[in-house]
Amino acid sequence: MADAALQLSADIAVQPELGMRSLRVLARLLDYPTEALQGAVDELIEALYVERRLPAALKADLMSWCQRLSEADLLELQSEYVALFDKGRAHSLLLFEHVHGESRDRGQAMVDLIDEYKAAGFELDARELPDYLPLFLEYLSTRSDEEIGRWLGEIRHILALLTARLEERGADQALVTRALLALIDAEDDVEAQREAVVGEKRDDTPEALDAVWEEEAVRFSAKSDEDCALQSAEGRRLAERKRQTPSQTVRIMSPEADAPRVNG
Repeated sequence: MADAALQLSADIAVQPELGMRSLRVLARLLDYPTEALQGAVDELIEALYVERRLPAALKADLMSWCQRLSEADLLELQSEYVALFDKGRAHSLLLFEHVHGESRDRGQAMVDLIDEYKAAGFELDARELPDYLPLFLEYLSTRSDEEIGRWLGEIRHILALLTARLEERGADQALVTRALLALIDAEDDVEAQREAVVGEKRDDTPEALDAVWEEEAVRFSAKSDEDCALQSAEGRRLAERKRQTPSQTVRIMSPEADAPRVNG
């Protein structure tokens, strides 16, 4: 579980008024399904119910999904999860894979993120990479609204792409990434990705996986950093887009975000 991968140092106390409980809920929902998840559904629904920063319709969809999770066969849930996230890279929950592929830049980005965790008083165990999205959300759940908004703004292009791809597959996990975008009022970003995603070839078919395996075998003979940096066409495309997109300041939606608007 993601929450077990981050350990808080004994001399650090997280202030209870900081962070968002709902981020921990979203982390659980995006993580590998377990008996513990199914057993905690009532608590997840309760936390979502009192979260006022999310649109009401999206909250209702998330709570309905929680109920379905509690009633589903666990082995089927786990099989579907593996098929969705562990085959191919299109739906990868490793954030930097979408930006850097397997280049050296990804390694440095992960080192920087680990330093961020340590500066906040957290230690990462060896079971998860630091850019694993559920783990990252666990960390954000302890931060202030300002920090949460800054980090979600940094990864909004990844969240939008993941949302479009997951929605194209009809996956309930798209509700999580859409909710993260909703927290910074960036749901419209998804539509900007829609056309490109519809035309994408799936990378989780047996043929696509065989092609990746053959390509990876060739890369063992790479003789330069440039060869390594060219490992992921998707990573190159997203990295280029990020370089071209100016950094934007975003903020977390206020708790009254889902209240009805009055015209006039």
